[in-house]
Amino acid sequence: MSTHVWTPGAAGPLDEFVSRVTRMVTAFANENELEQAEVCIELADGSRYTLATASAEPGFGFFSFAPHREEGDEPKQLIVPIGAVRSIEISAPDPERPFGFIDAES
Repeated sequence: MSTHVWTPGAAGPLDEFVSRVTRMVTAFANENELEQAEVCIELADGSRYTLATASAEPGFGFFSFAPHREEGDEPKQLIVPIGAVRSIEISAPDPERPFGFIDAES
């Protein structure tokens, strides 16, 4: 039995973290009869992003995500320490804007 306890902010099973969040997004969409769900992440500095993709890479306590792009926006990918995440919100997407969350690990 392992004596290690993983806590947010420490390097840990990030692939499992991303997989579980992705499963929660899918379950939320299914339970609410939605084609897709919107996923927003808030970081410790107060910045908020609507996610297009998320990945457990590069690991070592960090994961990456690509924010959803509006038409004309430059592509962007952020790599952040897991401890920088303040909250993750799953909701119905705004019907006024195109959206899609994709599991980057698939």
